Amino acid sequence: MNTTLPDNTKIRVADLNFFYRERRILQDLTVHFAEHSITALIGPSGAGKSTFLITLNRLWENLPEARMSGKVEITLGGLRRDIYQEAFPVTELRRRVGMVFQTPNPLPMSIYKNVAFPLKMAGGTDQKEMRRKVEQTLKMAYLWEEVKDRMNDDARKLSGGQQQRLCIARALILEPEVLLMDEPTSSLDSTATEVIEGLLLELRKHMTILVVSHYLDQVKRVADRVVSFEEGAIVSS
Repeated sequence: MNTTLPDNTKIRVADLNFFYRERRILQDLTVHFAEHSITALIGPSGAGKSTFLITLNRLWENLPEARMSGKVEITLGGLRRDIYQEAFPVTELRRRVGMVFQTPNPLPMSIYKNVAFPLKMAGGTDQKEMRRKVEQTLKMAYLWEEVKDRMNDDARKLSGGQQQRLCIARALILEPEVLLMDEPTSSLDSTATEVIEGLLLELRKHMTILVVSHYLDQVKRVADRVVSFEEGAIVSS
C-alpha cells in the first residue's frame, strides 16, 4: 500500500471490491481518510456508500453470500493494522471502530443498561466505573441533562432524536477511534438534527468520523471533506 500518504492518515483503503452474490457493489476503491476529520460520503441511493462503511468494521461478514477483495488498514492504538488479517480479532476492531445506523435501535432495556451494554459485554469494568462512563458518554452525546432523572426508564420511550443520541452514546462508551455513521439524522426533525451536527463537530476532536448523508446543506455545515460515490465507484474526493 502507498507509503507516501500524509502522516495524519487514519484509514487506508486499496483496490477494494465488494460483491453480493454475483453483483459487484464496490469497484476498485482506493482512498484514504485523515484522523480527527469528518468525511461525508455522498451519492445516489444504491451507489455503495453504506456498503463501504461496513467494510471498515467487517459487519458484512454476517452476510453468507457476500465477499470482498482488497486491503483496508486502520491506525489503531498508534499501530497500522490490516483489519482483515486473521490475527486481528473482529471484536477488537468493533471496539475501536464504532457504528451508528440510520434508524435508532435502542435495546429493550433501560436507558442506563443501553449505554452500559457494550462495557458489560466487554467485561472487566466495576459498577462504579461503569456508572461514571455512562454519565460521561451521555454528556458527550448532549443527553445527560434530559435523562439523568430517569435512567431506569425504558429507552424506547425516548423521542427519536433522543434515541439517536442514546445510540451515539452507546457507540462512544468504548472510546472508539473511528465512528461510522449511516445517515444518522435522516429520521430526525430539524431541532434534533442541529443537535447531532453540533455533536459531530465536537467529536471530531477525539476521533475520525465518516458519515453518509443525502443532505448537501448538512454536508456543507459539518464535513471537512466530501467523497462522492456513483455506481460503486468513487467519482470525486
